[in-house]
Amino acid sequence: MTIGLSVALAMLLDRLLGEPMRWHPLVGFGRLVNGLERYLWQADCSPLLARLRGVLGVALLVTPFSVCVFYISQLELWSTALGVLALYLAIGGRSLAQHAMQVRDALRENNTAKAQEMSGRLVSRDTSNLNETQISKATVESVLENGCDAVFAALFWFVIAGAPGVIFYRLVNTLDAMWGYRNERYLHFGWAAARLDDVLNFIPARLTALTYAVLGEFQKAIRCWRHQAYSWKSPNAGPVMAAGAGALSLQLGGEATYHGELQQRPLLGLDKLPQASDIPRAVSLVNRGMLLWLLVIVMGGMVICLSAV
Repeated sequence: MTIGLSVALAMLLDRLLGEPMRWHPLVGFGRLVNGLERYLWQADCSPLLARLRGVLGVALLVTPFSVCVFYISQLELWSTALGVLALYLAIGGRSLAQHAMQVRDALRENNTAKAQEMSGRLVSRDTSNLNETQISKATVESVLENGCDAVFAALFWFVIAGAPGVIFYRLVNTLDAMWGYRNERYLHFGWAAARLDDVLNFIPARLTALTYAVLGEFQKAIRCWRHQAYSWKSPNAGPVMAAGAGALSLQLGGEATYHGELQQRPLLGLDKLPQASDIPRAVSLVNRGMLLWLLVIVMGGMVICLSAV
């Protein structure tokens, strides 16, 4: 029951407060990552040495914080409060919804320039030349994928390993977001962060895909997941995006520009191209998924408690 109560309180804090506007720990962690990268990254080292430097970077950045949280969580007086705080800071349901709806609002106002700017805060692709359909598609994709990374995977690791688990996951996921690019600079240096994030997200991604299917067009979601997911370059984003596209009866994927390079991505989902009105549908899918997970976690805790009596 303690886990269920902690999850409920963390979700309530996220819904009421959203992300801290100032002094967010992940912002400070990002500065620390950039500072360490300046010491570890070298342009002229071999691929093996670059990978070893990346492994060292992950270890130096993730281990101290995770170990510190682990020891604090052993203190009975602090364990529950620490768990609630850690999960609240790790999940970003309200922030994700707010950013997505800002894009929708800009599109409804026919303010394409503002919509491009707002969507650029959500996605890593170039948004300066996108039209309404492309902006809507990018935003829906971001909501679905970040629903896994910033919400459901955090909930999963909190249930599995408490505050240390969710902190460990969130730091690795942040490192992957900063170092996990397959470009000349990070292909080898970011290898460790990217692979570790893949491992940590393997089960949560598939649970997220199942969540989208259950709460959307189930048969379409399962069909798209089975037949399209593994054409995607990411082993975890593929199931999430394919199931989400099918659940919403939308077409995602296709061409997109990243760092000035046009990429032809596989098509996911069905034939209907996303519009501004589909953005709140994607947000609703994630929000309802959070409620479903809360219900399952609480009920699971009750069953465990009753079986122990």
